[in-house]
Amino acid sequence: MLSVLRNRIYRHLFTAQVIALVGTGLATVALGLLAYDVAGADAGSVLGTALAIKMVAYVAIAPAIGAVADRLPRRALMVGADLTRGAVALVLPFVDQVWQVYVLIFLLQAASAAFTPTFQAVIPDVLPEERDYTQALSLSRLAYDLESLFSPALAAALLSVITYNWLFLGTTAGFLASAALVVSAILPKPLATTTPRAGSVYAKATAGTRLFFATPQLRALLALNLAVAAASAMVTVNSVVYVRDQLGRSAADVSLALGAYGGGSVIVALILPRVLDRASDRAVMLPGALLLTLVFAALGAVTAAGSGGWQWPALLFIWAAFGAACSMVLTPTGRLIRRSVPPEERTSAFAAQFSLSHSCWLLTYPLAGWLGAEAGLQSAVVALGAIALTAGLLAVRLWPTKNRLVVEHEHPDLRDGHPHLVDAVRGPNGWRHSHDCLADALHTG
Repeated sequence: MLSVLRNRIYRHLFTAQVIALVGTGLATVALGLLAYDVAGADAGSVLGTALAIKMVAYVAIAPAIGAVADRLPRRALMVGADLTRGAVALVLPFVDQVWQVYVLIFLLQAASAAFTPTFQAVIPDVLPEERDYTQALSLSRLAYDLESLFSPALAAALLSVITYNWLFLGTTAGFLASAALVVSAILPKPLATTTPRAGSVYAKATAGTRLFFATPQLRALLALNLAVAAASAMVTVNSVVYVRDQLGRSAADVSLALGAYGGGSVIVALILPRVLDRASDRAVMLPGALLLTLVFAALGAVTAAGSGGWQWPALLFIWAAFGAACSMVLTPTGRLIRRSVPPEERTSAFAAQFSLSHSCWLLTYPLAGWLGAEAGLQSAVVALGAIALTAGLLAVRLWPTKNRLVVEHEHPDLRDGHPHLVDAVRGPNGWRHSHDCLADALHTG
């Protein structure tokens, strides 16, 4: 898997991603402590609102960036986002009002909503070979999972010798280093748009979303996003409730439970590149979504049993299974998008995926918290498990099998030498070829 790091451009971009992730992790810890200083006993409410603001920024800003991304140099866009995030992190230690926290968090997450989809759309151009790109997706999944384990440990070590305000300085340094690495990478030029996207700003902002709804396998991805959001919300929101309240264990065991979730995801991310050499995205992602339902059923059994000696290792196993199943869905997502949209539409498509997936979390996070607090953990398990089951079955229904996914068709109106016709054969009525189902200006029939 590490062989892909021999590509200098990707190596710089991946290192930038890792450093920025660590900086974000430090900021997450510091933000909790800042919220307590500013709001005292209401810190939980402040953080909950900040999380909602984060999701709103992701949902609203990513499509807007997709609308203008084709007019902006991608490297400049990513560097500008990093510099904005660094500036916000530098200002955060000086706030003394809750509303200031909210404004700065919105700016920080809006910049992330600009950086991440652009970064994701660049990688397929940097690594055009599918095997290399698959390895890059697994490395990216590993980076996210390991960051969730490493950043809190690093923050704890640093807090033993410095105050939390200095963590924001570390965050700023991380974003500046990320910007420098992006500047040092000479990015390949994106494929010129052969059919300029016309229409209003709204039409351009929603172009990626319309691609999703028009393409069968991407419609299935929308359902898969919801299934993953149901599972990840259960883990993120209710881990502390299970560990501290249901099982009566120590605060340190909360980190161990979250580590089990990350560990399951890491193991699958390491295995998947070889699996995807022989299996299709569909054959991996759909079983992963359906596996979530079985894991929810196991969680329901543990929840009903209450506390006991065997429930703790069972919970760790269940959390690891959640991580593994989510990784089965999330890791190949980039491959699926890459195959499903033309190169000139990738930024819009990745922006739509970023926005739509976070829309699912915007639904499941508060649902997991509210049901767990008001109706009990068992109700939360049943509701979120039902969402995961419905979403998984819907994905199976929406995603055509391979023989239905590859479409043979003709282009009677395209000129000779058009980039889309690179593998086409001249027929009596036009150029004929076959490829995965696409939804764009060239395939509207």
